[in-house]
Amino acid sequence: MHSSKLHTRLMGSDFELIACGATEAIAARRLQEGVSEIQRIEALLTVFNESSVTAQINAQAGGAPVSIPPEVYQLIHRCNKISTITQGAFDISAGVLKKLFNFKYEHFTWPEKTAIDQAMQCIGFQHIALLNNHCIQLKRNGMRIEFGGIGKGYAADRVKALWIADGATSGVINASGDLTAWGTQPDGGPWKVGIAHPDDPGKALLWLPVNNASVATSGNYEQYVERGGIRYSHNIDPRKGWPVPYIKSVTVVSPSAELSDALATAITVMGPVVGIDLVNQLPDVHCVIIDGRNKVIQSDNIQIHAKG
Repeated sequence: MHSSKLHTRLMGSDFELIACGATEAIAARRLQEGVSEIQRIEALLTVFNESSVTAQINAQAGGAPVSIPPEVYQLIHRCNKISTITQGAFDISAGVLKKLFNFKYEHFTWPEKTAIDQAMQCIGFQHIALLNNHCIQLKRNGMRIEFGGIGKGYAADRVKALWIADGATSGVINASGDLTAWGTQPDGGPWKVGIAHPDDPGKALLWLPVNNASVATSGNYEQYVERGGIRYSHNIDPRKGWPVPYIKSVTVVSPSAELSDALATAITVMGPVVGIDLVNQLPDVHCVIIDGRNKVIQSDNIQIHAKG
């Protein structure tokens, strides 16, 4: 068994692909096919190109339905299902609101209530209509959708499916720490992903073996803002138009990179109690949360996946 590795920047993120094959040539070919597939999906979904499907949908917000490729229609359908099970904590229309809270700028000022109220009028997955013949309609003027919270996961799942269809018995797609892996490492051991220690992100607090699963982490140990004595995360609750109380990180393990990606975002918004309750109801989904005080909270069955 031979493996080939490639580091590259795609979808605004650092991707690492590890393809395996019976020969070096097969492994190298799979790498290139993987990169091409991610580039194809990026061109479909990006908001930075007016010809993308996402841009075409957004250009018609409040107007006529748009006919789109079946795969994007199905992706939006799945996004709306995740929005439903998370009671709106995950919402692909929330970008309008996030732009108001641009914490990245040094001179960040808290937005006025009127601006937040105005943005909230343009948000809500329930206003994304899935019509017949693969048509999508954004029902409100000013609505925008974007796939930043799920696009990398979707791309990873597509590459995995391509490689498996081509006979690959193992492989890894790592999108800036969101890891999809199946099979074993060349030495026969499991692929593993570390959850960073809150006080020393260079060290791992927990190791998760990843066997035919995807692990996604939402969180940044430094990113918070204080207001009125409360620490808020850089994540915004699309239901309230307000940043959520600070959690250091949320790590989700599930069979699908797309689902892990979206749930990590949603659970950050939902908070530990509601988030863990949801995870415990979902088959083959596990979660580890590190809260603002470094407390580690685990879903019911994660202990078989995690060890200190």
